[in-house]
Amino acid sequence: MSATPNSLFRHYLDSLIQQGTTRTSLTDEARNVLRTWYVASRQGGRPAASAPASPEPPPLQAAAPASAPASAPAGKPEPPELFPQNREPASAITLPEGTMEDKLQYLRNLAQNWKPARELNSLRDTMVFATGNPHTKLMLIGEAPGYYEEVQQEPFVGRAGEKLNQILRAMGLSRDMVYISNIVKFRPALPNQRTNNRAPTPEEIEACLPIIMHEIRVIQPKMIVALGGTAAVGLLGEQGSVSSMRGRFHDLNGIPVRVTYHPSYLLRSDSPREKRKVWEDMLAVMERLDMPISEKQRGYFLPRA
Repeated sequence: MSATPNSLFRHYLDSLIQQGTTRTSLTDEARNVLRTWYVASRQGGRPAASAPASPEPPPLQAAAPASAPASAPAGKPEPPELFPQNREPASAITLPEGTMEDKLQYLRNLAQNWKPARELNSLRDTMVFATGNPHTKLMLIGEAPGYYEEVQQEPFVGRAGEKLNQILRAMGLSRDMVYISNIVKFRPALPNQRTNNRAPTPEEIEACLPIIMHEIRVIQPKMIVALGGTAAVGLLGEQGSVSSMRGRFHDLNGIPVRVTYHPSYLLRSDSPREKRKVWEDMLAVMERLDMPISEKQRGYFLPRA
């Protein structure tokens, strides 16, 4: 199933809540869009055709098609497919001949001035590309860099990065044994921004998606772990929360993808039960990659007898 504006908006709000955000501002247009959604839900349907063709729910800026598909019933247009089901890279990028490192350097240079992202004027200027070993079986993908990532120009640093390091160590791995990246390569901007962060909007993800898809094509991992709901929706275009998407393998152009909670989620939850959920996802990844698993590892975060 493809993502709808409603599901993407819900994912975005979930990510804000996970980051500790309790309030966000609304424009008058955003209030009108939410009011339209509310009325439609009370009537048991979708917003009427007279609703804005390009709604901008707060603070999303997802552009909907100008008209509904021909097969949609009159007066009830189908929700736009913000992320196409076919996750093949855009043909606008042609990778050069050469080594894997040559191709990644080409993508890094391309991402620095990637026009679809720059034209949004909603992302900051410092690029954070990727880190780790491109000659790996395991690729981990998050949503976008935050304050600490921007300062160090490396994905997953700070407290969330240390939590990810702990997870990798528990798996018998280290950062230099895997490849770590984000869908969006620039920190999403906010007015008067200091250390506060926000999740990328669907429009920002869609603009940056060709870069990460070509990264995947170059790396050719045997397994991808999507860290958090925003990353999962961006990569897979599926509806649902992290809890509904985790616990099984998804397919991305023939590559198995495991969805799990973002490391920052574990920073806010000391519950062994929640830690166990993430660990069960990692155990499944280890099993799929034929990695050795000890009885001690299998017992992490299980209730004590």
